[in-house]
Amino acid sequence: MSENLTLSRVSFRRSGLEWFSSLPVCLLLLSVVLFSTSSDIHNQMLKGGEHLWSGYYKLRMDPVAPTCNPNRDVDAAVAAELAQTPEEDDPMAALLGAEEKDPAEVRVAIERALADCRQAFQSYDQIQDQLTPGVEAYRAIELFVADLIAFGLSSQRYILIILVMLCAVTATLTRHHIAMRAMETRLDYTVSHTLQTIANAMLLGSSVIFRQSTLGSETSVSSEELLLHNFWITGFACLTLASLYRLLRVPVDLAAGGNLNKAFLAVPLYTVMCLISGTYFGLIGHASGIGIYLGKMMELSDMFLNVALYVWVGMMLKQTRLATLVFNVFRPWRMPPELLAVVAVLVAAIPTAYTGASGIFVIAAGAVIYSELRAAGARRQLALAATAMSGSMGVVLRPCLLVVVIAYLNREVTTDELFGWGIWVFVLTATLFTLVALTVNRQSRFELAPASVATPAMVQALKPLLPYVLVIAGVVLLYRYALDVGMDEFSAPRLLPVILLAILGYEHLCLKTGGQADDADSHPGLERSLRGATNDTTAEIGALLLLLGLSVSIGGVIERSHIMQSFPQAFDSAWSAMALMVVILVVLGMIMDAFGAVILVTATVATIAYASGIHPVHFWMVTLVAFELGYLSPPVALNHLLTRQVVGEAEVTAAQKESGTFYQRHERIIMPLIAMGIALVLVAFVPLAFYAT
Repeated sequence: MSENLTLSRVSFRRSGLEWFSSLPVCLLLLSVVLFSTSSDIHNQMLKGGEHLWSGYYKLRMDPVAPTCNPNRDVDAAVAAELAQTPEEDDPMAALLGAEEKDPAEVRVAIERALADCRQAFQSYDQIQDQLTPGVEAYRAIELFVADLIAFGLSSQRYILIILVMLCAVTATLTRHHIAMRAMETRLDYTVSHTLQTIANAMLLGSSVIFRQSTLGSETSVSSEELLLHNFWITGFACLTLASLYRLLRVPVDLAAGGNLNKAFLAVPLYTVMCLISGTYFGLIGHASGIGIYLGKMMELSDMFLNVALYVWVGMMLKQTRLATLVFNVFRPWRMPPELLAVVAVLVAAIPTAYTGASGIFVIAAGAVIYSELRAAGARRQLALAATAMSGSMGVVLRPCLLVVVIAYLNREVTTDELFGWGIWVFVLTATLFTLVALTVNRQSRFELAPASVATPAMVQALKPLLPYVLVIAGVVLLYRYALDVGMDEFSAPRLLPVILLAILGYEHLCLKTGGQADDADSHPGLERSLRGATNDTTAEIGALLLLLGLSVSIGGVIERSHIMQSFPQAFDSAWSAMALMVVILVVLGMIMDAFGAVILVTATVATIAYASGIHPVHFWMVTLVAFELGYLSPPVALNHLLTRQVVGEAEVTAAQKESGTFYQRHERIIMPLIAMGIALVLVAFVPLAFYAT
């Protein structure tokens, strides 16, 4: 008893950063799920009210008693109407002349008005009779849910700003921003945090100037818009102070000295983007430019909140045993490392589609995939390649958020069209990766365990997964039949957090809580798991959303510099247009986040592609594959950066020191490039042979 009490006290002990960062972020994310789900609840309540009380829509508000007289004397009213004469100053009477009233028409009009009055009183009495205590209680709950929805919609933008700023400050304090390399020396640390402080001060200054220019304009500024400006300014002020604090507090565990060129590689990507865009906007006399483009995030606040929810889902998935249990299913076959890498990448496509983007899944499950492949005997280069590729194939599958955003911004395509063709793109990329992994540099003998041995063990390994399947099915069926919400690309952002919370709850109830770390059946408990997931989420959201926001700003630089106007606005040949599109899209994938790149491509490149005869669905399929190739391509190679972040700098350094041929020493980079590069060429040019003129 005392041991359980001690564990309970320890589990609820939080650090200062958790109290002021992780806990508020958890509450904000839960509120987003609550607000979105309340809309489904309200729809069902309206249907239920109509089913219980016919005409419930009339009962939602208290009826207002009619002011007319239902006992009006018709004869007296007719006489009074006929006795009235037009006023002397009536302009219509002066223009058209006096018109004699017809007593019959006057009587008909008064009788109709009297009938309408009596009908209004009858309807009023009926509604009053129907307003029973049960109706009033039901109505009170339904109207509360409706008010909750309205409050949620109006507060979306504020929630997003608070979320971004809280998480960005946390990522700064915990040194969790995404950079080309980790900080290893004091010089790395000083250069990185000096430039971060300058960039954050630039963001603060741009937001202040944007606010002042808005107030100085002739158009009126609403109190809500002014509050948003103040939120941005307060957030960037806190971020600047956090980076300045980090600059002055140099960790003692860093090595002395350092190389200046390497130090610049330790500067976060968002800082580089901020310095580039801020300098450009300052030189053209548009200092508020960054603030303006960051403000555009508010126009798509629901999309960015969905990104945050997907990150949270990925981090909760990381806290569960699902990834390990899935690997256990394939372990009895004793697959060679190359084949296991293929299986890992293919299986990972499904959760990648449900976590919204490739980078999110690499963050969530990359460590598990890498460790399992290494345990199976995979060399470091192969394991790193598979981990980086694990998030690349599912972005074309339903219900990936990135595809939903593309369809939302481009009316030329629909999600059904994109997901329909996405299946074939997935088959192609999966086939190419399989061929490359199993033929180029295969170092293991292809000897699987006998089916008679592996199949029974595989069936046994499937049994622990059954409760998880039942939990997932239970949540999906609850939403389907209780709230009339199916599992698709539109409902996934609000269903997936509930599913993962239910899985964590199942593990809390059914596994031993507080067991040893190496105990396969132990579980840290729901609170600890949720806290750990939110701690990881907070830093990742800060790094990801700030990078995404500054990607939008870089897109503004490209847009305002009119770089795209230097290209023809339409090509005579779809083939030459596609060749140019491929190069541009891969470059954008190298330097921009996916969501920011989609916004930029929609505003610039897409119109050129359409005008050149490239089919919109074909163009966006090429865009998705090109982006993934960009995320795997140096010099940035975002997926490789995220892989390094989750597996640790030591493993990547050890892989780089391994000997062998050029391919073997750089397999983690070259293998994904071969598979995705060939896939991009085929996806881009083969369909043109069937429709291009």
